[in-house]
Amino acid sequence: MPWSFGKSPISLHLTVVIAELTRRQPWQDVARMLGIYWNTIRAAISRAVEYGLKQRDTSGVSCIGIDEISRRKRFVYQTNVYDLKEPRLLWTGADRGAATLEQFFELWGEERINKLYAICCDMWDPYIKSIKEKAPQAILVFDKFHIIKHLNTAVDNVRKQEYREKKEQNPELLKGTKYIWLKNPENLTDRQRVRLSRLEKLNLKINRAYLLKESFKKVYEYQYPANAEKYLKWWCTKAMRSRLEPMKKFVKQLRRYWDNVVTYFKVGITNARVEGLNRKAKVVSTRAYGYKSSETFALALYHALGQLPLPETIHKFL
Repeated sequence: MPWSFGKSPISLHLTVVIAELTRRQPWQDVARMLGIYWNTIRAAISRAVEYGLKQRDTSGVSCIGIDEISRRKRFVYQTNVYDLKEPRLLWTGADRGAATLEQFFELWGEERINKLYAICCDMWDPYIKSIKEKAPQAILVFDKFHIIKHLNTAVDNVRKQEYREKKEQNPELLKGTKYIWLKNPENLTDRQRVRLSRLEKLNLKINRAYLLKESFKKVYEYQYPANAEKYLKWWCTKAMRSRLEPMKKFVKQLRRYWDNVVTYFKVGITNARVEGLNRKAKVVSTRAYGYKSSETFALALYHALGQLPLPETIHKFL
């Protein structure tokens, strides 16, 4: 029996062909290749995703990562929930508020929620609120890559402040140096290393912030939680005495969320795999011909990132 979509029935075989092709190519290109309407492509993918979501096995999910991506310009966000052990998209929803994440927990259900051992996310209050209300038994871990991202923002704010202070007297001093301070030392080009060497001799505020940034990252080298927490407390004290307001603001943020910052040293999960999947999600967004609604974008994400099973057919494709 064909699967019927309105007035245009599509056979099971063609549906699987469409599903396989659109996992690798933009929907519009597949529509042009097969000589069918874009809406027919969407309908086939919708049915394939519906089948896949029902057939997938989520019984072993114990660690999840939560992150958001920008679906469009002007801060149109999409919240994604990923399986950290078997990297795949579990759920996606429009916006990034507490109500959005609560939709996931409502769908996931009490039985599966109780199996969640750890949840990794950014220091974002709406997510934190929803997690603590809906999955209080899970260990909440703040992703180290997001923490370093916040740290880099603080360092860059120091640079911006000092650039404004010195702009009149020496406008070229810090011009074009943003990535010198934000890159890892081993990733600097030869030209950037030479310039950094010169700037380090000038007792600049940004250099103090840079040294604090590099020393902060050493906390993740500790193997024992007690030693890591002791080092982090020492670093926070040092940063608070730096008289650099953006760095002090970063420390206050760490201290506000302290318990869930140090849980990383006990559980050790990160959203590294999430970042990889998010990059793929942005590729989906970039090639999003016709994805004008969050529903269609969600469909595309499930199809590309969900590792959803397809119906079996007599023939094998691709």
